Amino acid sequence: MAPKPKPKPTVLSPSQPPPPIEDLFTSLNLHIQRSQFDQAVKVADQILLVAPSDEDAIRCKVVALIKEDRIDDVLSVIQASHRLPVDLSFFKAYCLYRQNKLDESLESLKSQEGTSATMLLESQILYRLGKMDACIDIYQKLQKSKIDSLEINLVAGLVSAGRASDVQRMLDAMRVKATSSFELAYNTACSLIERSKYKDAEQLLLSARSWLTQNQVGQETLMEDNLADDDIEIELAPIAVQLAYVQQLLGNTPEAMEAYTGIINRNLADESSLAVAINNLVVLKGPKYISDSLRKLDQLIEKGNGAQRFQLSNGLESKLSPKQRETIYANCVLLLLHSNKMDQARELVAALPDMFADSVMPVLLQAAVLVRENKSGKAEEILGQFAEKFPDKAKVVLHARAQVAAAAGHPQIAAESLSKIADIQHLPATVATIVSLKERAGDIDGAEAVFDSAIQWWSNSMTEDNKCTVIMQEAASFKLKHGREKEAACLYEELVKSHKSLQALIGLVTTAAHVDVDKAESYEKQLKPLPGLKGVDVESLERTSGAKHVQSDSHVEVTEAYEESKNKDKAKKKRKRKPRYPKGFDPANPGPPPDPERWLPKRERSSYRPKRKDKRAAQVRGSQGAVVREKHEATCTDTSANISNSKSDLATTSKGSSQSVAPSQSKPSSKSSKKKSRK
Repeated sequence: MAPKPKPKPTVLSPSQPPPPIEDLFTSLNLHIQRSQFDQAVKVADQILLVAPSDEDAIRCKVVALIKEDRIDDVLSVIQASHRLPVDLSFFKAYCLYRQNKLDESLESLKSQEGTSATMLLESQILYRLGKMDACIDIYQKLQKSKIDSLEINLVAGLVSAGRASDVQRMLDAMRVKATSSFELAYNTACSLIERSKYKDAEQLLLSARSWLTQNQVGQETLMEDNLADDDIEIELAPIAVQLAYVQQLLGNTPEAMEAYTGIINRNLADESSLAVAINNLVVLKGPKYISDSLRKLDQLIEKGNGAQRFQLSNGLESKLSPKQRETIYANCVLLLLHSNKMDQARELVAALPDMFADSVMPVLLQAAVLVRENKSGKAEEILGQFAEKFPDKAKVVLHARAQVAAAAGHPQIAAESLSKIADIQHLPATVATIVSLKERAGDIDGAEAVFDSAIQWWSNSMTEDNKCTVIMQEAASFKLKHGREKEAACLYEELVKSHKSLQALIGLVTTAAHVDVDKAESYEKQLKPLPGLKGVDVESLERTSGAKHVQSDSHVEVTEAYEESKNKDKAKKKRKRKPRYPKGFDPANPGPPPDPERWLPKRERSSYRPKRKDKRAAQVRGSQGAVVREKHEATCTDTSANISNSKSDLATTSKGSSQSVAPSQSKPSSKSSKKKSRK
């Protein structure tokens, strides 16, 4: 049976009178209850034709348009109704919030009373602006209003404000379990990640995805809503990305890369989760796959229109937090620097200060571009200007300036930058770095002043872990190194009096011997005498040409005991090991012994017999006379060759006269005749 066609809405002709306004409101209410917001807008227009200034009709039309995501039409209606006695500031603020015009939205709310809805919208705007402390204050005021799911937003605000340690305390005060809702489990897991409790966060994320029991949410809850598999995966995409991030933090890089790659390839995730997965995968790959990483990030960043030269695609500007957006832009700049695309990097960096005015990242990236262009001096200048302009954000910037200056060969600027960081300037590592930089710059007096300032600070400090002794010891060594023995001796003496340090006592005796011999001798008496030197006459020893090493009896006994223990250790170590036989060898039936000459070449073995030449191979068939004549000629030729060779050998080896050559000439001829007779 074919379905019945839906009745088309009737269009009133100009001559036809409109229905009663009560019937129109009844129809409007019916459409709103059925979520038929497009029809509700049309009925509201009919009411406004009859009563143009009806406040209820205008509000219903505005709400219906918001439900239909027609934000521009809502703002047009509000603009057209500004002369009417209807206050639509709240709806205007909400629409501006939806368009990511946060400052204008916050300004529109100022004229509103402090209702729960107004405060909730204001907190959302502040959260989007990154003003987390003000956002949390509003959420805490709203706790008495008993707003549903308020704890979800409050946990998200605490995590974003860097107060993850307060999350569990807040949940206990509100008597809410972390597993009471899907979103709360996710946000609580994020707080555990911030506290470096990665295993606990992983378990909570897994429970949010798979638990089925009461008060535990996850994948089964989504299945009960009869959602398709793709829709379920889209809903669970944030948890999948966060689980991959936990694996990344745990050091399981292959598992994290596999998870990120699967999420990206399936493309079954919301835009924000997909962007986070792409960014994290780019970070894991590093500079090895620059072209592929740049291609992935280019999909997220596009050139904007008007004042904003760059923006994130797919509406990510309103879906990601400022910190996440800043991270994506920063990674893109770093990849451009690695790929040597300086023009694009310079263009992107120039647009970042307007986008993130309250952040230090743009100036750090600008300095990185200048350093890459071999303009370290300019980088030091802009970092110094930023530190002076924003003292509350100067710590990271001064660190970067010190690093740039030290790498560029400007130790004085590097030392000056570190000296301006009040939180760390008296720590031993910082003091050592500043002293080393000033020493490299040739400013010895400045280096001593750094030591003196640090000693003064630690002397007045009441902390348990006091580093005054360490710094005084290093300061004394530094002064002694640069020929200031008197000041070094004063430091050593103070260490000896206050801490009874043996090392300081040795240093004091050694240093005072150059300045004040009497003081050195007085403190030398506090040193323990060395064993074996009681019977040594120092004056007679100095008059001798050389001194022999004298061993005391105790030392000899110690040496003998040491040698004896060493021999015992060697004896213990000599343990007979069980022999290892080849595979398949039976030691009970070893068989015949191996040939002892098996490793020698065959020609060197005793059993070697060379192959005999075949004499028949040289025989030639033919007439007997011809063969004899050829053999005879060959024999004569060989004989003459032998004679000549023997003469040359004798001529080179004999030391006597040439008369010894004559008798030797007859011997080859007799031998050759004998050979001929045998043939």
